[in-house]
Amino acid sequence: MKRSTLGRAFVLPTTAALAFGLVACGSANEEGSSGGPTINGAGASSQEAAQSAWRTGFLDNNEGTINYDPVGSSGGREQFTNGGVDFAGSDAYLDDGEVAAAQERCGEGGFVEVPAYVSPVALITNVEGVDSIKLKPATIAKIFNQKITTWNDPEIAATNEGVDLPDTRIVPVNRGDGSGTTENFVEYLKAAAPEQWPHEVGDEWPVSGGEAAQGTSGVVQAVKNGDGTIGYADASRAGDLTTVEVGVGDEFVQYSPEAASAVLDVSERVEGRGDHSFAFDLARDTTESGTYPIVLVSYVLACSNYDNADKATMVKDYLNYIVSAEGQDAAAEQAGSAPISDDLRSNVEPAIEAISSSNSGS
Repeated sequence: MKRSTLGRAFVLPTTAALAFGLVACGSANEEGSSGGPTINGAGASSQEAAQSAWRTGFLDNNEGTINYDPVGSSGGREQFTNGGVDFAGSDAYLDDGEVAAAQERCGEGGFVEVPAYVSPVALITNVEGVDSIKLKPATIAKIFNQKITTWNDPEIAATNEGVDLPDTRIVPVNRGDGSGTTENFVEYLKAAAPEQWPHEVGDEWPVSGGEAAQGTSGVVQAVKNGDGTIGYADASRAGDLTTVEVGVGDEFVQYSPEAASAVLDVSERVEGRGDHSFAFDLARDTTESGTYPIVLVSYVLACSNYDNADKATMVKDYLNYIVSAEGQDAAAEQAGSAPISDDLRSNVEPAIEAISSSNSGS
């Protein structure tokens, strides 16, 4: 199975970050405006609101400065493996080449890779007169592959008994820009309906002819402004649009924080990546009751060892806050994410606790 992808406080643009000389783990400690150390991160824009909540919550009780540039997942991974930032956020776990680069950057202790942000991806619809809809995986794949083109198609009607489905043309709306949300949705389609979805997995939408929109806000607006539209977006942005109940086994599941985070608990950890890597091949094709398999799982990356002791302590403490119940609840409130389970938290905490410094001084 393929790998998964409020106002801004303390956010540095990429160029500014580079100008400040954010170098490898051994960089000299910068003093933050509050007198404590500075740590710098970059990566997934999906984490931006959560990172804002995490920084605020953490800095309420700790000195220092935390910068996070939402440059995107691939940019964050590149800056991390190149030694440009101290930590990164990514909507996909490191691939084999990136693992080698991260090992080289972080040294003998290796790297830390933990899931920190789980967000259900909602299928949002705007069909006049229809305020509930149930779709099986194969039907979803056919709709977005433009093989089912009207809402009263017999295949849709078969799972929506009693719903007055119009003969309105289906207008699929997809992201026009490279997107971790797209990659996660396409990965779901490929796993759950492989015969109906023959396209390769990637962060670029593979089917032409639909309506393309820029960013999550663009997709939501396009669905909202149309009739017969269906798109995919972070569930926290669905608003008052109708969302699809997705077929899982013999039932249909509406997204919820509990159903989204449950997918990680039934997924397999990727082996051979070091003791501190908790990358998961998500069980997109699960039939487990109560799971919602269209999710985006975003990771936080760090080194297990930093040359600067103050920086090592701050990175460790910040990551511990991120995965804590308090941190996860803060992200859920501000970003609409799904808190990770207690079981997963207990598994990843030792990896974070392993973060240390080879230098006892500052």
